[in-house]
Amino acid sequence: MAELIDLKELEEKVILIAVKTREEDDTEACLEELAELVETAGGITVGTVIQNRENVHPGTYLGKGKIDEVKELVWELQATGVVCDDELSPAQLRNLEDMLETKVMDRTMVILDIFASRANTREGKIQVELAQLKYRAARLVGLRNSLSRLGGGIGTRGPGEKKLEMDRRIIHERIGQLKAQLKEVERHREVQRQQREQTHTQVAAIVGYTNAGKSTLLNYLTDAGILAEDKLFATLDPTTRKLELPSGQQILLTDTVGFIRKLPHHLVEAFKSTLEEACYSDIILHVADVSNPQMDMQMHTVYETLKQLKVTEKVVVTVFNKMDKMESPVILKDLSADYQVKISARTGQGISELLEILETILRSQKVYLEKVYPYQEAGRIQQIRKFGELILEEYVEEGIRVKAYVPATLYGKLV
Repeated sequence: MAELIDLKELEEKVILIAVKTREEDDTEACLEELAELVETAGGITVGTVIQNRENVHPGTYLGKGKIDEVKELVWELQATGVVCDDELSPAQLRNLEDMLETKVMDRTMVILDIFASRANTREGKIQVELAQLKYRAARLVGLRNSLSRLGGGIGTRGPGEKKLEMDRRIIHERIGQLKAQLKEVERHREVQRQQREQTHTQVAAIVGYTNAGKSTLLNYLTDAGILAEDKLFATLDPTTRKLELPSGQQILLTDTVGFIRKLPHHLVEAFKSTLEEACYSDIILHVADVSNPQMDMQMHTVYETLKQLKVTEKVVVTVFNKMDKMESPVILKDLSADYQVKISARTGQGISELLEILETILRSQKVYLEKVYPYQEAGRIQQIRKFGELILEEYVEEGIRVKAYVPATLYGKLV
């Protein structure tokens, strides 16, 4: 009988490398996250190496002695490649490969690889290909060597793969085409936004560090049925769903791509149209994972990314998620938030408090209206019911007495 192939042996085995330049750098935690990224991309981490240096070596990332040590480790652990925690320059990539005689990747390549395997919508695929091509255009020479050496694996998946052997001119032409396609998608998104404004519906963007539970929360609230896995970047394409609150008020919830530390600038650029959902929203639902020991750092990363996207002066609700995983009570505070609530999107704990907060916010953004409408203007009541919050509807001799909260944009048409 033919011998079965052990699939474990076909997995890419990588060694993670980082350079620590300051005592306060949390390099170990960065490498833990990088290991998760590698696992999500289908690889396995067999070793980690951290070098303490004043600065990253401009030509080889690591110093000569450390490179020799890593080379020996690659041979000992039978690793198929190494992954650096920082984005490498084309020179660093080429030099490291030549000296280590193995495949060299960086954090960006791994993230791009995950994005490539997760993009489902046309927009997602365009964004991933654009980010891949921008990254690869600058590194074409170095990548050509590494791919011919190992053929496939992490960092080679997705729409960018078939473009690798193109020259720079063709790549830049393709980048131009993709940008034009993305502009078309953005125009379509702008039309959708204008339609939302006409319906006076408020929008809440669900943001947070990757794997904080954003998709699980959207699924719980709206039965959206989107993928919610315990993996980094399980959701890449934004999903918008309508949520009806207990009072009858409606709000749109939009899930966004998860944030991560060291998210490369050109990735933020490529995914700007997706991330801009946060810019155009009225409320930011910031989901934080209380079970993660790195929660404070993750929350800081989210706020920094929002600042980078110029998302300011929004009502922020910090949603402390995964409370079901906490065995003892914890004190949780977010001084940057207007409201905060403890929940478990998995069990439903605290969801009613979250809905109450959303009700309060929506009400605070509406104007109180008290009026008696003649019976021939009964259609106005329908408008109030649809876009506002009807508190009292009483039929009296002179007409219909109404007490309600209505959007400020609609108030002028109703008085």
